[in-house]
Amino acid sequence: MKFVCSQSDLNANLSIVGRAVPSRPTHPVLGNVLLIADSKSQKISLRGFDLSLGIQTSFPAQVTVGGAITLPAKLLNDIVSRLSEGEITLSHDDEEGETDVEEGSIATLTSTSGRYQLRSLNAEEYPDLPSVEDGEALNLSIAALSEGLRSSLFAASTEESKQVLTGIHLSQPEAGHLEFAATDGHRLAVVQTMQEETEVESEETDDPFAVTIPARALRELERILAAHSNEDTLSLKFNESQVVFEIGDQRLTSRKLEGAYPAYQQLIPSQFSIQMAVERKLLISCLERVSVLADQKNNVVNFDLNSDDQQLSLSVDSADFGSAIESIPAQISGDSIVVAFNVKYLMDGLKALPTSEIQMQLNTPMQPIIFNPLGGVKMTYLVMPVQIRD
Repeated sequence: MKFVCSQSDLNANLSIVGRAVPSRPTHPVLGNVLLIADSKSQKISLRGFDLSLGIQTSFPAQVTVGGAITLPAKLLNDIVSRLSEGEITLSHDDEEGETDVEEGSIATLTSTSGRYQLRSLNAEEYPDLPSVEDGEALNLSIAALSEGLRSSLFAASTEESKQVLTGIHLSQPEAGHLEFAATDGHRLAVVQTMQEETEVESEETDDPFAVTIPARALRELERILAAHSNEDTLSLKFNESQVVFEIGDQRLTSRKLEGAYPAYQQLIPSQFSIQMAVERKLLISCLERVSVLADQKNNVVNFDLNSDDQQLSLSVDSADFGSAIESIPAQISGDSIVVAFNVKYLMDGLKALPTSEIQMQLNTPMQPIIFNPLGGVKMTYLVMPVQIRD
């Protein structure tokens, strides 16, 4: 195998697939990245796979001898990322006999400044990425998918014991819409985006689709989408166990999360007795300042909604550090009320809301509280308040 490519192309694609390479592989070859050189298409394909998440990308190169090889992913990425821009030649010659998988054969990487030799493992041992032949297939707009992921990923659980909650529940509640839901048991983000180009192909076309995908896989997809135009589309295929995203020469595969996703719509109150509209950035700035003094044990901030003065006061009180209070103007309807929040949960949601003005809706200090953007994307952020102790 021998090919010549640009340092920037190889570096960019190694960074993408390297995120699917396990730090502690169950088999040595999984700690490597698979490189496939195709002399007919004059392209290089790279693949990383941890048996759950898989990423494959391709890019153009001058391929003089086709072939396949696996090289240590971290080591190769560390070398290539430090090389100066320009052409890189990678060659591997195993014509004398079969590769010794245990000791490995040698691949040579040559740049304008030097030469590096890396020990390889047999490419035939590298597993294929899963494919979905029978199942459901959709064409999704990158704009709608990116918007939904940006406003929901933050709310997914990071606790492996809550397996199904570590994912995003993606569904189509009605034609022309995509719905993203994420919850960790303390807060819930539900986002609906317009999806005019959605096409569903399945044997059961009367049933709306729904699939729960690991947040880790979708964070990698979000990074891939950032390099593409919002005008483009990508395909999503899934069956009982796997999901596959494809866009151009890039492919991401992931296992689906098993188990029924919570009936989250039942958690969202339908009526509210108190509402407040406030400028989002002003609220975030105020919250960032007073939360400096929040007690690290409970990280709580109090919201005092004064409907008479049309004012919101934020306060924290720490026995160890002191106290702080700030007030900002707000449009409040209903009775005055005091509620308390975990600062982190509140801040995460406020930063994800996409508009300059937001609305807060509630009934009592101990019932779910809803934040919505005023205009723009349809998003509901539910957060449970903290009990205020005298």
